[in-house]
Amino acid sequence: MYQVYVTDFLSEIRIEKEILASVAQTENLQCTSEDQLPAKMFKTADALIVWHDIKISAASILRLKKCQAIIRCGVGFDNVDIRAAGQHGIHVCNIPDYGTEEVADHAIALMMTLVRRTAYLSNLLQNQTDAWNYKLGIPVMRFRNKTLGIIGLGRIGTAMALRAKALGMNILAYDPYIPDGKDKSVGVKRVDELPELLTASDVVSLNCPLTQETRHIISTDEFALMKPGAFLVNTARGHVVDTVALKAALENEKIGGAGLDVLENEPPYGVDKLFNAWRDAPKGNLKHLILTPHSAFYSEESFEEMRQKAALAAKRILEGKSPRNVVNGEFMV
Repeated sequence: MYQVYVTDFLSEIRIEKEILASVAQTENLQCTSEDQLPAKMFKTADALIVWHDIKISAASILRLKKCQAIIRCGVGFDNVDIRAAGQHGIHVCNIPDYGTEEVADHAIALMMTLVRRTAYLSNLLQNQTDAWNYKLGIPVMRFRNKTLGIIGLGRIGTAMALRAKALGMNILAYDPYIPDGKDKSVGVKRVDELPELLTASDVVSLNCPLTQETRHIISTDEFALMKPGAFLVNTARGHVVDTVALKAALENEKIGGAGLDVLENEPPYGVDKLFNAWRDAPKGNLKHLILTPHSAFYSEESFEEMRQKAALAAKRILEGKSPRNVVNGEFMV
């Protein structure tokens, strides 16, 4: 029997054990940091299922004696050193499609909450006795014929585009890696340069992976290009937005608001300047910032689907079948 370890996040692994029972023993480590990974794991692991609470660095990968696969239980894989894994002969696979609907729905929900000022007005009503006045939410725009700019037209970006089209919005997409014609099949307009998208969009949504190219893809210069009063939505990765620059753009009312499901520091308590200022919103003037706790991926259905697909991905490799959704193929030796 092979040995599979679930490294972090999960409190129980019933689903994983059931799927892998015919090929492997499965153990839940429940680590909260990389340095908690036990010595036995490095000696005996044939596959790892990794969530997002810990990193798997090159130093850890080099200690793995016989590991064949690292399954990243999610879309993003920036917490695994994919180059080191490939050079060590370990496939790294992600689960790219488990929460497409959920993240797209969440991005749309953040956009609608920002544009219609619903959370802001609700908070006013709760905290002020004389807030029963629609003028307190001004300006509010209608969605039809407004422009949504999507950065990253992959699965989630495409799903968001289709939802926004149903609202009557015009869609711009910036993604240098999509094949020619995808924009036409989705019914959006492709732009070749990010500034073109930023200057034309009423709402900008980030739906791209975190890479060296996308790290702080939205920062001070990009906020300067956005329309006054435009909105920013990020359900991708925290580091694609420079949150210090975002804090300044919100405080200076350069943009109309922002909705974030991800931050550069997670959990943010005491260490994230944007989060700290938001908690003190009246003083920090961040009244049009909406934060959710990295929850866009979640529904009862998507959570179970993600766990099933991660376990099946590990099982497939251990059974000697070709791996699917390999993200480090270029580094494999």
